[in-house]
Amino acid sequence: MRTRPVLVYDGDCAFCTTSVTFFERHLRIRCAVTPWQFTDLASLGTTRQRAEYELLWITPAGTVHGGAQAVAKLLLNAGKGWAWLGGMLTLPPFRWIAHGVYRLVANNRGRMPGGTPACALPTERRAGPRPTE
Repeated sequence: MRTRPVLVYDGDCAFCTTSVTFFERHLRIRCAVTPWQFTDLASLGTTRQRAEYELLWITPAGTVHGGAQAVAKLLLNAGKGWAWLGGMLTLPPFRWIAHGVYRLVANNRGRMPGGTPACALPTERRAGPRPTE
């Protein structure tokens, strides 16, 4: 059994990679961080389809949180000043607003700073070798 949470992101997306690098550098998160392309998703209790769709936070017990709630869990894990923000993102109406903002950003990540046109492509249409399930 894992002893630390796992943060799973899209390693082919420059915006996602830049965002995760920021989290690692500035939030002092205490978790394993891995792109889904190099992860045994089944062993984490999730699927490729879900990992392609959203950021994932997987607890040591195997609970999978996605999207804005994964961000909330990440912030809670960071402690200090970030934990209050993470806590707020778990409560209505902030939870609903966070979900909408997350989907807006995720659906437009190819247009975001650090993003590339490849970020907007479905995985099967991106350049380079594709992972197997």
